[in-house]
Amino acid sequence: MYISNAVSILTKACTKAADVICRHREVVVVSHIDADGLTAAGIICTSLKRAGIDYQPLFFRQLDPSALDQIADQGTDLVIFTDLGSGMQTAIKERGLNAVIADHHRPSGSGVDLHINPHLAGLDGATHLSGSGSAFLLARALGQNDDLAGLAIVGAVGDLQDMAGGRLVGVNRTILEVGAKAGVLSYQRDLKLFGKQTRPVFKMILYSQDPYIPGLSGNEDACIVFLKELGIRSGGERWRRWIDLTQEEKGRTVTALVRKGLRTGISSSRLERLVGEVYTLLLEDEGTELRDASEYSTLLNATARYGHSDVGLGVCMGDRSASLEEARVLLKEHRQNLVNGLKLVKEDGITSLNHLQYFDAGDRILDTIVGIVAGMSFQMADRSKPILAFARDENENLKVSARGTQDLVQSGLNLAEALSEAAAQVNGVGGGHNVAAGATIPVAAKEEFLDLMDSAVGRQLG
Repeated sequence: MYISNAVSILTKACTKAADVICRHREVVVVSHIDADGLTAAGIICTSLKRAGIDYQPLFFRQLDPSALDQIADQGTDLVIFTDLGSGMQTAIKERGLNAVIADHHRPSGSGVDLHINPHLAGLDGATHLSGSGSAFLLARALGQNDDLAGLAIVGAVGDLQDMAGGRLVGVNRTILEVGAKAGVLSYQRDLKLFGKQTRPVFKMILYSQDPYIPGLSGNEDACIVFLKELGIRSGGERWRRWIDLTQEEKGRTVTALVRKGLRTGISSSRLERLVGEVYTLLLEDEGTELRDASEYSTLLNATARYGHSDVGLGVCMGDRSASLEEARVLLKEHRQNLVNGLKLVKEDGITSLNHLQYFDAGDRILDTIVGIVAGMSFQMADRSKPILAFARDENENLKVSARGTQDLVQSGLNLAEALSEAAAQVNGVGGGHNVAAGATIPVAAKEEFLDLMDSAVGRQLG
């Protein structure tokens, strides 16, 4: 019942915002550079285009004072913020910006009345609704845009909103049902490992991180032997993908993975994350990155995080020629950068403190992907502690990316709260979600920040 009440509250906010938007012939759309931000921008820009409203998209890795100054310089009558803005309401108002915010991060300050955010309806922005989900609700108020539900689900999955319980919940579930009714989405229980559409089966298992499967994760030869012992053979010249297997072969593989996990000491609760709900975009070609919500989100991360937000936006808005081809090139480079980043972490090592662990990449890993590298580094790290990663950003500040696991979150970890409080004490800014968060701090404050974070995480985990 509380979800339906929340949807009603959010719908009223969207209707009010849509009425204002439709009075303008031109707006600026400002969004974040991750998959959730790109899909949110794609949803809004598409709905504006359909409504005959001109738009100018702008993307930022962080909405700080300099970014707001740049936005103010556009001289526009209306700015629509998607997947960011809720934490900068006061600064937005101080600059005289007429704004609509469709976000899901915890609100801070005041001054923006046209504000769509799950927290304002009593929901959790880490699990109940993503930034793209808020944008989708606004798009529905702008016109007949139910077919954009697929993008909202891609954004939610890219934001890891399905990881805690193995399925999307809250208003995300409402959006999922809208998409299914519109014929653009399907959802079913399946193996949750990444790459079902495009990766050989052994590579899906090889790169499994949550749960990490001892003896298989990170060991290519062992994965191949494991599958051959199950009678899962390659398809001739190339290994088959998960979508190429029969249902019987899939069931046999899942059963064997669970048994392997139990024999190596993985708890049953962790193994439950092997199987969960997966989301298929029915209008996309089978066997492509765009067919699976998780793979789609990774493709998008490979664009804007490298300064090519226009490419990711083009894909979100339906360009299946030039934008998609360029995105695939960027995805290949992105994967190589992640491999290089992991190699660097392995060579330099991870420093362990009482309650957390960290590595400092300096300028050797881009600050826009160091958080992804941090999450992947759990394959060689202590999974009982969250990981912090440091990197220099383009302004010579210290970018902090923090990653945890669902097991740690269930034990009380909330990285968003810890980073926000610790960063504020060293004249920085931080926020995010319980399992993944980020901050920007002065370079000289690194050691003090680490002490503050170590204490904060210790308190959370008891």
